[in-house]
Amino acid sequence: MSGSHTGSGYFLPDPSHWPILGSIGLFTLLGGFALSLNGNGVGKMSMIFGVIVLLIMLFGWFGTVIRESEGAQYNSQVDVSFRWGMVWFIFSEVMFFAAFFGALYYARQLSVPWLGGEGAKAATHQFLWPDFQAIWPLKSTPDRSLFMQIKEIIPAWGVPAINTLLLLSSGVTVTIAHWALKQNNRAKLNLFLFFTIALGVGFLALQATFMPTTSSV
Repeated sequence: MSGSHTGSGYFLPDPSHWPILGSIGLFTLLGGFALSLNGNGVGKMSMIFGVIVLLIMLFGWFGTVIRESEGAQYNSQVDVSFRWGMVWFIFSEVMFFAAFFGALYYARQLSVPWLGGEGAKAATHQFLWPDFQAIWPLKSTPDRSLFMQIKEIIPAWGVPAINTLLLLSSGVTVTIAHWALKQNNRAKLNLFLFFTIALGVGFLALQATFMPTTSSV
């Protein structure tokens, strides 16, 4: 997969099977997750297979890009393309979280007061949900049998604070790794990339194991 380019033209990579392999891995992983939610024993095996396929795809695809780069296959146009690709990726992540925060703002500042009859929404409260109490966090739902009621509000300290610290620390370590890469210091690069991955794994582990105290309503 050497690809080709001219001095002033565009880089044309050779056809690759890695996108297809990645699609298979994602489909198997998410399909297995859906089966697991329904109590199907095949789901866990499917998820494990999907993760393995994705890891193979990541190592193979990144290895291809690295070999092309070290083989002087890329020109300045490719460098600009990679940078813009990362810019758009970061922008998509920002908008992803903006959508969540926007939904939270709408629910907390607008829809909850409306359901409580605030302003011109008295009829909404009277006819739609007369027993609703406009308090946050919500302690009740229209059909309580379908939900769990949180006995206590998740505090800002403890696991949430630790996870925030892990995220901020990973930003520092990956920045140090980036500067080590620019300085061609491979030992320092590998060390701080390892720290970054370890912090990310720790964050995911805490996210997966932390569960607030709940009780059936």
